[in-house]
Amino acid sequence: MLPPELPPLPALTHAEAELIDRYLEVVDLLGRINPARAEHTYGGLRAAQALVGRATALRDALALMHQRGETEVHAPTLARALRVLDGERRAGRLTVPPPQGS
Repeated sequence: MLPPELPPLPALTHAEAELIDRYLEVVDLLGRINPARAEHTYGGLRAAQALVGRATALRDALALMHQRGETEVHAPTLARALRVLDGERRAGRLTVPPPQGS
């Protein structure tokens, strides 16, 4: 059985796609660092070490957009792209889980 087909990504500029990719990398790393969801320190440590480089890449993606004159963020389009790329689940790892037994 084939997995369900994902909806297509909305049309993005190269810089917007780079922004989305770098943003999700940072989100994933922060999710691994989240002390409310972590099980071991080593994974969080490794993620924290990688975060510096990924945050720099995110900054560079935004700077490039601005330099190219892409000064507005098209939030609805980028939100669609994030949903297609499982951004809601990935960002959910940044939250504090509800208390056990609730």
